[in-house]
Amino acid sequence: MNLNNLMRKIEALLFVVGDEGMTAKQLSHLLEVDLMEIEAALSELETNYNEADERGITLKKLAGTYQLTTKSDLADTIKKLVENPNSQVLTTASLEVLAIIAYKQPITRTEIEDLRGVKSERPIQTLVSRALVQEVGRAEGTGRAILYGTTKEFLNYFGLKDLSELPPLPEGNAVDENEETDLFMTKFQEAFNGQE
Repeated sequence: MNLNNLMRKIEALLFVVGDEGMTAKQLSHLLEVDLMEIEAALSELETNYNEADERGITLKKLAGTYQLTTKSDLADTIKKLVENPNSQVLTTASLEVLAIIAYKQPITRTEIEDLRGVKSERPIQTLVSRALVQEVGRAEGTGRAILYGTTKEFLNYFGLKDLSELPPLPEGNAVDENEETDLFMTKFQEAFNGQE
């Protein structure tokens, strides 16, 4: 595989997995490329990031896992964003997770991910930091997973007296699972846009 094309694919995968990162072995398996080629591409990618002053991100290897991170000289810029989380608009993923938690609470991260079909750790963290959801207990069984539920701030944010004021879900087989998620998103986007 062409080195530039391999670097592009690695960069895309590392961007998508976020903080979790990936090992060279995982990348090799996923891309069906020899481990040595992966390591050469990772090395080249790291060099490219480090030598490009105009880039805000770099490639780091932490505990055997490669991940994209912001460059340390941008810490003050990132700090401004972190210190003012209310200036951030909720993403579609965050709204989707919020809708699932609102209707299915108490619910674990794994159950949310099963419904969405994608990882949901980042949207949950965003919602917790915005005080829209909180830990409401632990699930029974192995691992005692965290259960999430909405907060009073959630009710205030969307102008609800209590959860019974959530729009009703369609009954029966009238709506398939994808349409159900669209309903969640439509209702919450309407409420979210109404609050701006």
